[in-house]
Amino acid sequence: MRMKRERKKKKSDGGRQQNEEKKTTLKGAERSAYFARREAAKVLKTVLVGDAKRRALASIKTLVYHPSVRNKKATFALICQTLKHLPIINDVLQAASIINSKWKRQQELIYIIVYDILFGQGVPLVGDAEKYLMRHKDALHSTLKQILSRKNVKTVKELFALHEVPDVSVPRNVRVNTLKLDVDSALVELRKKYTVQKDDLIPDLLILPPGTDLHDHPLVKNGSIFLQGKASSMVAPALSPEPGWEVLDACSAPGNKTVHLAALMKRKGRIIACELQKERIKRLNDTIKLSGASNIQVLNEDFLNINPKDPSYSKIKAILLDPSCSGSGTAASRLDHLLPSKAAGQDIDMERLNKLAAFQRKALQHAFLFPAVERIVYSTCSINQIENEDVVKSVLPLAESYGFQLAKPFPEWQCRGLPVFEGSEHLVRTDPAKHGEGFFIALFSKKDAKLSVRSNNNDNRNIHSSTRTRNLRRKKPMLIHTNLFRMWLYGHLNRCRIQDKSFSG
Repeated sequence: MRMKRERKKKKSDGGRQQNEEKKTTLKGAERSAYFARREAAKVLKTVLVGDAKRRALASIKTLVYHPSVRNKKATFALICQTLKHLPIINDVLQAASIINSKWKRQQELIYIIVYDILFGQGVPLVGDAEKYLMRHKDALHSTLKQILSRKNVKTVKELFALHEVPDVSVPRNVRVNTLKLDVDSALVELRKKYTVQKDDLIPDLLILPPGTDLHDHPLVKNGSIFLQGKASSMVAPALSPEPGWEVLDACSAPGNKTVHLAALMKRKGRIIACELQKERIKRLNDTIKLSGASNIQVLNEDFLNINPKDPSYSKIKAILLDPSCSGSGTAASRLDHLLPSKAAGQDIDMERLNKLAAFQRKALQHAFLFPAVERIVYSTCSINQIENEDVVKSVLPLAESYGFQLAKPFPEWQCRGLPVFEGSEHLVRTDPAKHGEGFFIALFSKKDAKLSVRSNNNDNRNIHSSTRTRNLRRKKPMLIHTNLFRMWLYGHLNRCRIQDKSFSG
């Protein structure tokens, strides 16, 4: 009997132990969810504030995949889903009228919790915000039903479809950092798990299937490969600085193109990485450290404030100018279509575009003043003519007066500049739908001395060049009307895609 009682006691104790372990596990999961929601809310606040000011510090992906964010996949999914449902969430919160001034100060956290209540997996009662909103759970669901009826749809899926923007599916490109790893070794390592092929235009670029997630891959974490799109990876090779040169990267952060320059120069020579915004300097330094580049000097300065006559810059032979732009060419890859300003269908902000173009033009004009410079690349991640062809056209007379002409990088590349001025076929464009990003690249190259407009040699070529400069000055700037431009650009990029079938990128 005694042994029987002991067996029953052990069984009972074992059951209690299992229950205690289950409670402990549940509490651990609740705690994890609690911190995950707050981590997501912090990133979401940065995203929404940047969108409201039209000056995002970084894309959603960049913010989420920062080393400080622990559970990256879950946080990324939670933020994306909350943003996708944000118009509906806002409608529900406004109609329900349950958010007081206290909770309005934590609106990003409120958005995330309401998403979980209405569309997610439910919310454990951990945290004051969770407890408050769960007390209003019935009101939230009731309000959602009223909105369904008002919108004349039967299900949440149909309501969501009214706001949903289709996702863009493009191949995943990675650039091999040849400062740390050769391309063939990277192929061997990545092919252990993925289907990988070489790009046929950029030697250090690899192509993987769409949706391939490499953020936690050891080669990414140790800086052997960089997650960089094809279009972005074309900029540094377009400049093609030679080992031993001194190069100025005028607007460097986050630094992917800067360290690409270092790889192309094989650590020889010097790169001055100029960045004005202090909050972006840390990211630039992190990128440089991760890459293993040792010939980069970071300069916290406005490029326009650099004196080209300063002896420190007397040997600069190449300048990469990738200035602030609208980012319209990377909107899809940045997930900008999820942002409130884009979801609301707001028109193009022409005032902002004009200000950006004025700065871009001023920066490009400044680049020509450096006495030893031989090559200048001007690039944007924009598809807007006003930031691209119009900027280049406006500086051509000055460029020619300093002995520069438009060169043609990647002559085999089919998608070229919009035909709005003579010579636009030298410009490079990429198609967001085909290449994942819409980039623009212009390469200015120093002419031979005898061809320089500023030289004393008045041969026929100089006369022709001077005449062309005067003609450019006479012509009124050609700006395609916004709506017509969209239609024309769509047709132009389609033709590029047809012509570009031979490229795999």
